[in-house]
Amino acid sequence: MVDLHARRNLRTVCSEVLVLLVSAFIYSIAFPGLLSTDGIGFIAFFALIPVFAVIRNTSWKLVPVYGFFYGFVFYLFFNYWLKTFHPLAILIVPIIKGGEMILLFPALKAAQKLFKKYGYIIEGIIWVAYSYLSQDWFAGYPYGTLGSAIYRYLPLIQISEIFGVWGVTFMMVLPQTFLAVYLYRWYQRRSEQTFVGYLKEHLIFVITYGVALLATLIFGFASMHYWNNQTPDKTWKVATVQHSADTWKGGYETYKRNFNTLRKMTLEALEEKPDIVLWSETAFVPSVAWHENYPSDPDTSALVDEFVSFGKSLPVPLVTGNPEGVIDDPNKPALGEDGTWNRKDYNTVIFFEDGKIQNTYRKQHLVPFTEHFPYEKQLPWLYNLLLANDYNWWETGTEPVVFTTSEGVKFSTPICFEDVFGDLNAKFVENGADVIVNMTNDGWSKAVSAEMQHLGLAVFRSIENRRTTVRGTNSGMTCVIDVTGKIIDPMKPFTVGYHIYDVPVYSGDTFGTTFYTDHINWFAYLTIYLSAIFLAGGILYRLYLYFTTKKEQ
Repeated sequence: MVDLHARRNLRTVCSEVLVLLVSAFIYSIAFPGLLSTDGIGFIAFFALIPVFAVIRNTSWKLVPVYGFFYGFVFYLFFNYWLKTFHPLAILIVPIIKGGEMILLFPALKAAQKLFKKYGYIIEGIIWVAYSYLSQDWFAGYPYGTLGSAIYRYLPLIQISEIFGVWGVTFMMVLPQTFLAVYLYRWYQRRSEQTFVGYLKEHLIFVITYGVALLATLIFGFASMHYWNNQTPDKTWKVATVQHSADTWKGGYETYKRNFNTLRKMTLEALEEKPDIVLWSETAFVPSVAWHENYPSDPDTSALVDEFVSFGKSLPVPLVTGNPEGVIDDPNKPALGEDGTWNRKDYNTVIFFEDGKIQNTYRKQHLVPFTEHFPYEKQLPWLYNLLLANDYNWWETGTEPVVFTTSEGVKFSTPICFEDVFGDLNAKFVENGADVIVNMTNDGWSKAVSAEMQHLGLAVFRSIENRRTTVRGTNSGMTCVIDVTGKIIDPMKPFTVGYHIYDVPVYSGDTFGTTFYTDHINWFAYLTIYLSAIFLAGGILYRLYLYFTTKKEQ
């Protein structure tokens, strides 16, 4: 019997690296990506088993290195489309995610070492805690969350109403950590135990998990049956305009052409008498707020006036994305003596109704490194590097604004990838929103798979809060997501047109709020606390045993 921990030869290391490389690729195709624009979701039920087995098999010295390698490679495959955005982006994201796994992999190994028989349960808890923590900081990025791979497996994800996507992730990762133990034993030939024998050894876990899985499915089918048979308070007729503009092109002529397309599609849509018209994030680019107060270029100012007049003239409300430029330093003039503008910008949504701009919403969660960088003083070299590569910064909004139409429909407008964060959307609903209206421009990616990865995460927001989501996008995925997570009638991506959706409105007054909305991310917090308690408790117990044994000797 060979103890591979005693001696790490080159062949063993190469084998482990190969397993991690192949596993990273296989896991990536569970999501929309290189091989399928919808993703091959069932792969996510077993893709991590070899990873947990390698962590168990390898040495302490190598495990953080493997963590970085696996995280880097997975996100390189998974987010391949980031290369379209910027050469730096395809490196920054994998480096960040790899850096996070430098800490994750040793924590998983510690769980295996500290808890010999049931360490796999602690591993599952730690994985969920990591999944949440990795999105809950400045560079937080929830793309690649395990549970989101099965966004089309609706009966399995209805528990998000209670646990959020974190409960789905836990149900998916737990059998993989469990099976990884057997795979490790089989590879090491440390036991002649059969697989059936292994199941019998852990019969309590197998039965408990089986009951939990059955309960998940029963709850899922029952929830879908319930919601499919509910009558909404109102059906909101929404016209979504998809103008499929090239995000990489700017300038007056481009803005004028895009506006003409949006106007033409809107006028055609109005013939079908919608209740509201929805454009996308930054559909109209020149800042209304800035050019109305500080007109400079006559042509652009005239275009802004034309747009505002059009918005005010419509017989129904118009919701559109538009940058909001405001004075940066109120003690200085708009135009400095050196020719620079005293200006800062917000990524904003404008709500036109009854011949005026009723309200605006400023984006609260900006895209790290591309829209926002808070570490200018701490990391000046990276800040200057990003500036040199044409990155521009937005200011951060602070209010979960809820718009209300004259007909009484209450809705909020998470901008772009804001709809991938459960807490942010739950706060909109908590604040009174009855519909989630996502304003997105994923056109820059030039990849349907990127748009589908985004959509797959958005599905969970409708289930978590039991609120319908309607998505207005530049080039996809324009669609409705009902309260069971079903994706309804998506427009063909990267095409110009409009679509009329009958959006069911389930108001909080009638249907209340979900457990998740009332206790945002509670299960994720629980896994964080449990991870800390188990790891700290396990270490203290081992130290106690060590010093007790040493004292007796």
